[in-house]
Amino acid sequence: MPGLRVLKSRDEFEGEIYTSTVIVEGDDLPASRDGAPTAEIGRARPRVDGRNRVTGRAMYTQDVRLPGMLHAAILRSPVPRARVRAIDTKKAEALPGVRAVLHRFNAPEIEFRGEKTLFRDEVKFVGDEVAAVAADDSQVAQQAIALIEVDYEILPHVVDLEEAIGPKAPKIDPDGNVHDAGEYKRGDFRKAFKDADVTIDVTYRTSTQMHNALETHGAVASWDGDRLTVWESTQAVFGVRNMLKDALKLQPTQVRVICEYMGGGFGAKLGTYKYGVIASLLSMRLGRPVRCVLTRREENLAAGNRSATLQKLKLAGKDGRIVALEHESWSNSGQGRWAANPTGPSNTLYDIANVSSTAHRVTTNAGALSAFRAPGYVEGTFALESAVDELAVAMKVDPLTLRKRHARSVTDPRTDNRYSLKRLLECYAIGAHEIGWSKRRNAGMRGSQPHRRRGLGMATQIWGGGGGPPAYATVHIETDGTAVLRVGVQDIGTGTRTAIAQVCADELGLQLDQVTVRLGDTDAPYGPGSGGSVTLASIGPAVRIAASEVREKLLVAAGGILEMPASELRIERGSIVSKGARTPLKEVMPKLDNSTIIGTGIRHPNPDKLAIKTFGAHFAQVEVDVRTGEIFVEKIVAVHDVGRIVNPLTAASQVQGGIVQALGFALTEERVVDRGLGRVMNANLEWYEIPTSMDVPEIVVRFVDVPDRKANNLGAKGLGEPPIIPTAAAVANAVANATGARVRHAPMTRARVLKALAMVEAS
Repeated sequence: MPGLRVLKSRDEFEGEIYTSTVIVEGDDLPASRDGAPTAEIGRARPRVDGRNRVTGRAMYTQDVRLPGMLHAAILRSPVPRARVRAIDTKKAEALPGVRAVLHRFNAPEIEFRGEKTLFRDEVKFVGDEVAAVAADDSQVAQQAIALIEVDYEILPHVVDLEEAIGPKAPKIDPDGNVHDAGEYKRGDFRKAFKDADVTIDVTYRTSTQMHNALETHGAVASWDGDRLTVWESTQAVFGVRNMLKDALKLQPTQVRVICEYMGGGFGAKLGTYKYGVIASLLSMRLGRPVRCVLTRREENLAAGNRSATLQKLKLAGKDGRIVALEHESWSNSGQGRWAANPTGPSNTLYDIANVSSTAHRVTTNAGALSAFRAPGYVEGTFALESAVDELAVAMKVDPLTLRKRHARSVTDPRTDNRYSLKRLLECYAIGAHEIGWSKRRNAGMRGSQPHRRRGLGMATQIWGGGGGPPAYATVHIETDGTAVLRVGVQDIGTGTRTAIAQVCADELGLQLDQVTVRLGDTDAPYGPGSGGSVTLASIGPAVRIAASEVREKLLVAAGGILEMPASELRIERGSIVSKGARTPLKEVMPKLDNSTIIGTGIRHPNPDKLAIKTFGAHFAQVEVDVRTGEIFVEKIVAVHDVGRIVNPLTAASQVQGGIVQALGFALTEERVVDRGLGRVMNANLEWYEIPTSMDVPEIVVRFVDVPDRKANNLGAKGLGEPPIIPTAAAVANAVANATGARVRHAPMTRARVLKALAMVEAS
């Protein structure tokens, strides 16, 4: 067996390729078997933690209550930009029950998220942190916050994306408001445009979308004098640990982060924010646990968002094909330090010879962006796939036919690496059949009422999701014959706990209820954050290896007990099976005198010179009321190629959730900011319109379900983000098909639909 080795791995995370150095030991397993009658993989299983979740037994971060716990509240800036000249906390400190007040004049210097302070001398958006209070209860903390007096020197500000890139905008960043965020070129796009038969030049806009997970950001920190334990609603327990140890200058062993259950996280919870550092700092200073949980309003001011974008696309067609594509984008990153690049799909999705793309990050006096379920790709796909439809109309080609002509390539156009697996054409065929694409008319169809028009549209998805190392798992067998699986990942509501339990049970030969999963704790072996659709594809292969090692050890041990060669034994449904005999593990294990059988698994590197991608296509049927501009989404067909489907039930749930969230982006969700005051006017769930169950159309979910055997030993790829990517574009294309009016701004509100209809009538 090969020993310990240091290897390189090429991994994709949210559209970017990274090379990492990883340690592996032993051999990887071949791709898992198919079709075994006792297999757990591929079976639709209810969530193993479902009962705990629905009965209230599940402990979320907001449920944590510790003896002597204090409550922290944060004073946030009421203005978009100002210099903090003075802070008077005397009245707050005199309030009974107040234990500490932190602000920029008394807080220690802490390096966090690229800055050297928790509280800036210049606040840069409404909601920026100014001070924090720890008190005996939350009411006293809020009262104390209201008593703090701050002297602000008001400075010029800008919150709107297009205003910020204009010539009259105040310069709010020393390096200017507009920053380069990515550039890519291939071929000779200028010559291709010159030689083209048909060209289009179109501009698209998308508005800021806010996360609004059911559970807001928050942390409970407890310092015992030597070790800091933090309960946090997070997508990355190890990410939080690393951020806290660096900020507070602690050793990794001095920080433990726990997140057994969490109420949703769509990218904004891939690390901690200032609330986590504040809770930890106050706990270390006061020697008592401190709870700091954001309100819904705070969540929508300071916990991240999906950037608003301005996107300009030029496409050229010749002889029925797309011959050139130019894409330039600007993203409102607020006070964020990176941009979710919308040009990613344009660079990679289709086999187009000549491509040029440029992305810009725009600084404004608004809350920072954060990762948001396929960041950049949702916005970019809305623009790209709308433009492809517009070119198809100009070329008089069926939109699906045009896409098929550019979807046959088996290599990644950006790297020239061959795809590990690509079944996009099958996605097209399945989706077209399910939606009835053959009945689609170029001018739409009459709807259910005379003033309604019905149309069909579709769009394509590309994303990563291959996962990668490092990721570890351990499995040990209890004396009753059950298995305990320990991993360092977290289940953010996607069903990870159930899927990896199935993988473990399948490889080990146990029934699902014989596997207990321990996760969401940095005291376990390292696991990656749950972002970029990497969780199952990263940890699943490690779980298989750990379970396989335990199985081999268990068979040897059982052979010694039963006085039979291990080669003549197998494990099936929790029993040792030999020729004509079945012996339950719970009868074998007690005879080993409390011996513990342990297996470990390490995720091996991704294969070299292969592009591991996920593909999919969404088809939409809509009705549009041409009198009111209202869009009624009647049906969405979603077809995805993500390798092996471990649990069809939870996988379908992932797709349904992604589609509903995408419908919010497409139709209703839009942050409204007063440009003069810089204030978010709908930072609540009353005025910020998220789809409810009443808004959900018929959703048909289909999977190609072919294992990607070259990707990893499980053959599975990530599904977290693909379902949200193409939906908005498919709906926009269906609206255009129904009405002949192209709405180029998401969300496609009634006012925007009516404006587009008026433009058609005027022309």
